[in-house]
Amino acid sequence: MKAYKIRIAEQVSEIYPSIPKEDIVLSLETPPQPDMGDMTLPCFPLSKLLRRSPLYIAEELKEQLQLDFIERKEAVAGYMNMYFDKMSIGNDVVTDILTRREHYGSQTVGHGKTIVIDYSSPNIAKPFHIAHLRSTVIGHSLYRIFSFQGYQCIGINHLGDWGTQFGKLITSYRLWGNADAVEKGGIDELLRLYVVFHEEAEKQPDLENEARRWFAKMEQGDPEALQLWEWFVDISLTEFRRTYHLLGVSFDSYAGESFYNDQMGAVIEELKAKGLLVEDDGAWLVRLDEYELPPALLVKQDGSSLYHMRDITAALYRKKTYDFDKAIYVTDYAQNLHFQQWFKVIERMGYEWANELVHVAFGRVRLEGRGLSTRKGNVLKLEDVLQQAIAKVKSIIEERNPSLRNKEEVARAVGVGAVIFHDLSMSRIKDIDFSWEEALQFEGETGPYVQFTHARASQVLKKAYRSRDIPASDVAVVPIHLADETSYQLIKDLSMFGDVVERAMEKLEPSIVTRYLIDLAQQFNRFYHEHHILVEDAEVLETRLALVKCVQITLKDGLWLIGIEAPKEM
Repeated sequence: MKAYKIRIAEQVSEIYPSIPKEDIVLSLETPPQPDMGDMTLPCFPLSKLLRRSPLYIAEELKEQLQLDFIERKEAVAGYMNMYFDKMSIGNDVVTDILTRREHYGSQTVGHGKTIVIDYSSPNIAKPFHIAHLRSTVIGHSLYRIFSFQGYQCIGINHLGDWGTQFGKLITSYRLWGNADAVEKGGIDELLRLYVVFHEEAEKQPDLENEARRWFAKMEQGDPEALQLWEWFVDISLTEFRRTYHLLGVSFDSYAGESFYNDQMGAVIEELKAKGLLVEDDGAWLVRLDEYELPPALLVKQDGSSLYHMRDITAALYRKKTYDFDKAIYVTDYAQNLHFQQWFKVIERMGYEWANELVHVAFGRVRLEGRGLSTRKGNVLKLEDVLQQAIAKVKSIIEERNPSLRNKEEVARAVGVGAVIFHDLSMSRIKDIDFSWEEALQFEGETGPYVQFTHARASQVLKKAYRSRDIPASDVAVVPIHLADETSYQLIKDLSMFGDVVERAMEKLEPSIVTRYLIDLAQQFNRFYHEHHILVEDAEVLETRLALVKCVQITLKDGLWLIGIEAPKEM
């Protein structure tokens, strides 16, 4: 639809040269009701610039605007409403989709530009729990959305593999753990030891000092500490990769916090040389008082590094290595202050690219009204949620379609897709109270509903083209003949896909795509129930099959953008 906005804006700008084309594109809107036209231009903003009545401007544009795809125009109360020629729009949209196929809706705006996206980033030695789903699927979707727009994307899993928590775990293991139990229990045993540490530390406060001592030994290269740390990392990555495989998520880099250990010294010297680093009772920090921010604490009194220090070092490395145009960090909003602080430190270091650092915040996850806490053992493993979703889909398949081929693959795609779609269907900033019932809901406005609609379209095409002895993938570009509003509304919905992807990219909001997919699926199902697809009239048949193919392509592309598979059978 944006192409039509540009053409309208170009002509309006010719009529009123003082109005920039870009401003007109932004002003054009879709009317709230179909009987009000396909597009409308509110003339009130133009009135201020042209010093004319919006009613007069609307009437003038009605007379002077002449474009071949506009069938008629109406000037109503300061709005210029435009009604498009259905055949013209239908042919344009269908030709575009069937020609570009999986590239329909994509752009090249990111050509030659690099985006670094830091997402997922679970903590080593702690379960990959349900709260990690948000960062993982939001970041993965943004990776695909930016790639779809032509950007080179670098996905980084900045593993939480360094810090005082390892001192706590080593302390707990040496006091209450053993190798056999860890090998057998894996990450669950590591969680148990972590919980035990905090329970005991409430009784024996000196345990905190012991934990800090062991972390300091890690940073100093102590062999025993590092051997235990590496063991914990290996155990954790085994579980993490199993969960990522289920989600269909991969990364270009697993460089965690520990990767930057040998680089922090140079950054500290740079901060000192630039007069930014201040000593405070043995600790080192950067003051940010003039920006009304608390100081960024970089190094503790015992010489061990803190999150600010590691994030600053990582950013400098990534800029040097990838020369990014934008670096995106996907974490929950509880870290807003943390990012404000170290972004400001980068700026104070004199790096102009500080404004290329973006924090994509999202809402927190609660479990049955309670906050998640690994210290208290109040976690729900993501792998358990995914496996339960898959199991539920399997039971539904056995009940409704026991002869389905590839049942295992379909159950995985639909079960995992349901969990991902449930998360991405909500605005990312919204808090979530995790509910088994909602996460495993497959009816209504859900991922399985969209996947089922894609499968329905696929089966219609398979049936139609099997009888004609040609593959369904060979749907040709044909003249489109639209005679009803349902088909035309479907065309209009299809035409919005590129706009939707662009808006999702600009707002860093995957839920814009999920909402669109529900709307498109609902409109297609209205079309499907109102019309027989396989009719005798060749002209009508070709038009309807072309529309079905366009829906199949667009739903598959949209599901791919949010990290969900599109089965052809369900």
